[in-house]
Amino acid sequence: MRKLTVIVAVFALVLSAWAAEPQVKKTVKPIALNTTSFTEKVFDYNNEKEWKYKGDKPAIIDFWAAWCGPCRQIAPVLEELAAEYGEEIYVYKVNVDEETELARAFGIQSIPTILYVPMTGTPQGVLGAAPKSQLKKAVDTLLLNKEEGK
Repeated sequence: MRKLTVIVAVFALVLSAWAAEPQVKKTVKPIALNTTSFTEKVFDYNNEKEWKYKGDKPAIIDFWAAWCGPCRQIAPVLEELAAEYGEEIYVYKVNVDEETELARAFGIQSIPTILYVPMTGTPQGVLGAAPKSQLKKAVDTLLLNKEEGK
């Protein structure tokens, strides 16, 4: 009888664990953009004269290259921000070696160049790799309109 009770208890435990829905955290990663996807998701610079952001949430756009040391240094930080901010912002990446037309259209001469794109207003660009704390502050103040200290 004792063996049967143990077997039933173990079976019930296994069954409840199997029936429970697993908690899967959605991992948000930076999104690579090419010229076509940039004009679809961000701004159609070929057909629009004035800036009008097409996105449904603020964005960070990282203009980078594979050979660039500071670009490689900032890449994991941008991945952390993409995961941390999740559904609040987009984190885009544009490889300037592969998307030369796009880099030229935005006057990218130094990399990394980070472009902060708010929902309304003009994007703001920052040159060079910045520490995570500085990037977070920019996201909070420029893109999410959060006050400092909150």
